[in-house]
Amino acid sequence: MHVTFEPGTNKIQNISLAFGGMAPVTVLARKTADYLIGKHWDEGLPEEASKFLMDDLPLDPGAPGGMIQFRRSLTLSFFFKFYIIVTNELSKRLSKVNALPNSYTSTTKLYHRDIPKSAQLFQIVPEGQPDFDLVGKPIMHMSGLKQATGEAIYVDDMPKFENELYLSLVLSSKAHAKILNIDTSEAFKIEGVLDFLCGKDIPDENRFVGGIIRDEEVFALEKVTCVGQIIGAIVAENQAIAQRASKLVKIQYEDIQPILVTFEDAIKHDSYYEGWTREIKNGDVDTGFIDADHIIEGEMYLGGQEHFYLETQACIALPKNEDGEMELFCSTQNPTEIQLLTAHVLGIQQNKLVIRVKRMGGGFGGKETSAMRLAGPVAFAAQRLGRPVRCMLDRDEDMALTGTRHPFFNKYKVGFKKDGTITALQSRIFNNAGNSLDLSCAVLERSVFHSDNSYNIPNIDVFGRCCKTNIASNTAFRGFGGPQGMMFVENVFDTIANYLDMDSMKLREMHMYKEGDKTHYGQTLDYCTLTRCWDECKSSANYEKKKAEVEVFNSTNRFKKRGLCIIPTKFGIAFTVLFLNQAGALVLVYRDGSVLISHGGAEMGQGLHTKMIQVASKTLKISADKIHISETSTDKVPNTSPTAASAGSDLNGMAVLNACLIICERIEPYREKFPDAKWEEIVVKAYFDRVCLSAAGYYRTPEIGFNFATKSGIPFNYFSYGAACSVVEIDCLSGDHEVKSTDIVMDVGESLNPAIDIGQIEGGFMQGYGLYTLEELKFSPTGFLLTKGPGMYKLPGFGDIPLDFNVALLRGAPNKKAVYSSKAIGEPPLFLASSVFFAIKDAIRAARAENGITGQFHLDSPATAERIRIGCSDNITAKFPMPPAGSYRPWAVNA
Repeated sequence: MHVTFEPGTNKIQNISLAFGGMAPVTVLARKTADYLIGKHWDEGLPEEASKFLMDDLPLDPGAPGGMIQFRRSLTLSFFFKFYIIVTNELSKRLSKVNALPNSYTSTTKLYHRDIPKSAQLFQIVPEGQPDFDLVGKPIMHMSGLKQATGEAIYVDDMPKFENELYLSLVLSSKAHAKILNIDTSEAFKIEGVLDFLCGKDIPDENRFVGGIIRDEEVFALEKVTCVGQIIGAIVAENQAIAQRASKLVKIQYEDIQPILVTFEDAIKHDSYYEGWTREIKNGDVDTGFIDADHIIEGEMYLGGQEHFYLETQACIALPKNEDGEMELFCSTQNPTEIQLLTAHVLGIQQNKLVIRVKRMGGGFGGKETSAMRLAGPVAFAAQRLGRPVRCMLDRDEDMALTGTRHPFFNKYKVGFKKDGTITALQSRIFNNAGNSLDLSCAVLERSVFHSDNSYNIPNIDVFGRCCKTNIASNTAFRGFGGPQGMMFVENVFDTIANYLDMDSMKLREMHMYKEGDKTHYGQTLDYCTLTRCWDECKSSANYEKKKAEVEVFNSTNRFKKRGLCIIPTKFGIAFTVLFLNQAGALVLVYRDGSVLISHGGAEMGQGLHTKMIQVASKTLKISADKIHISETSTDKVPNTSPTAASAGSDLNGMAVLNACLIICERIEPYREKFPDAKWEEIVVKAYFDRVCLSAAGYYRTPEIGFNFATKSGIPFNYFSYGAACSVVEIDCLSGDHEVKSTDIVMDVGESLNPAIDIGQIEGGFMQGYGLYTLEELKFSPTGFLLTKGPGMYKLPGFGDIPLDFNVALLRGAPNKKAVYSSKAIGEPPLFLASSVFFAIKDAIRAARAENGITGQFHLDSPATAERIRIGCSDNITAKFPMPPAGSYRPWAVNA
């Protein structure tokens, strides 16, 4: 925007107003400019200009890009910012032009990020702890330098095998349709194309795979039920040929109605996975509502989240061409499941198929079951052609076919007293499972378990269902339903606090669990450090001081507002499916004293192998440089559980400990007999005495297991607790926000590695921050994912990290139920990022109050710039009411 004035006056001589994002090209507001030329720059100008800007910059309700109300509001908001800047500049030059109030100016300051600050607090190991004992020491990730320099080897970094082929998938372009014909003639005209695989090539008894039930086809045969479903695969001499040819395969469809994308679609058509509901009741909800002074009913939508691991799904199949044997190098969190299902597809026994995982470039749950969608076709092609086959998905392919974190929808009814005491909560939870069940029921199950978060609610009824829709099947993601269940109850608390004009912090404290309390599913809380985390977080964050500072800031800034919120978390540790709570390990000691460890966990950057080496070094009493972990392989440790549910260190650590203790027991006589001998000498002596220097360790979590049929048992081994306090600043005119500070206190027991644990807390928080504020999945009404790739999908960046980011590990909180008194850390911190969401909501509430709007308002997650700007609700947004639903076809919908 640019304006010039007649000399010595505030009369507009010329003005230029250009806007991007309102059409395929930049648009000039010509009518507005023509009208304003000759007008005086005064307090009535913004309102006059807005009438012409609205005419200059129209948007159809179904225009590409969506966000119509937001985009149109921004045109007026940006002009108003321009008006503030120009007015204040004119006031310095012309005495007759009055400067605007100081409270206006903060919204026009150019963005400049202050220097970030951070602190990480943890307990150092006791003085005198031996050098070989690495437990509790903040040592570097064993692969950290290799990953930073690019030397770490991932699946697609492996050198090509002799006669290797490349596979490229053919994906559905329809969400719900019959497959009438597949024409591959154009593809086979390209030199180097060897084969096309489809559903007809796999026997019916081997065609189906799946996470809980086998309801997914390796290749869709008769119909497709989502965009991105795999119909076939081209196998060619190299990647370029395969990918080019796959795009030439023509599929003839016949559309099937209806196409179900959203929760509204599924609920309207009663489309659910029957037999997979989950419900937990505790107390007498009906009586609780009778006893209540107030009853509120509401709902909340929580969007999904793309895993966006740095390494997309990748697999190499290496047939042995003897006895039907095969090796798969696969980027997966779940080698045993890949082994089981791939063997099923190939029609061979598991003992002839080895799955090998060196490391993954991130997983976050997206490589627990989704890896099978690539492993199956690649292995089948290798078996059929007798040659090695490789495939690594492009980012858009990966996002189209692998699914995301489940979107959730909640309807609630809550009764409470005048003082805020909750008497009853009824919660109805829906997740959007997609076109197959995958792990959706287990995700729903954990959300039901975590629907209390950290609060003792006497009368509660939580019921959940999985919606069956025509989008790619959604799957596991860090937190696995827990963050969604906890988010919904926190939304209830925020709503009650707002209704009663009460400090939400005090309301949360009133209901917070204490030692010995029972959850709504009947598990007693032992060693509950929740209130310790909460109190230390309040103290370290200077909660009361920050609250007062927020109030002062809001009173002196008209178009920027700040909000504050402190949130607790209680996360149950264990697989809710009982049989998965087991692990194995194999420890081999060689004659030179070196030790090779294999265990059931897979390394995906979280530092699991590093922690296992620390456990072994302490137990064997040897230096870590003598210990090596090469890979995770199904021919070393069988029947492994997925590296998930935050239980990787707990389960595999105990298995490694068990194996090491067996070896220690065997060599202890030699240590006693030769107290001054080195480890290598003891090993040699034991070897010559024919002592077995290898051991298989095993562990299963004791005393757990929950029966949903009888609503009895103990689902979790223990709980991880934490709290976070965040301060956020929003721009009421643009919807932008900035996290000013976040303070976290987390109970990790006696940390195995404080450096890795704090990294997990910081990383988990930022991933949760993306979930609750930035990352938004958009689908077309016909089921096509529009947000494929970083160009359309907004991820947290370095500039989104809180300016003042402090993490403290709770001291003096040993956990007797895990290896060396530690606690799980992968998933629990993620939910703490909801403190940013509710701080944003607090800031929006302040903006609305400034505009004279009080009472309840609805804010779905994520709290994007669009939702923040529209939530602030002022005279600008009021000019752009959205037309009634059904009167237009939206460009995009939320699944």
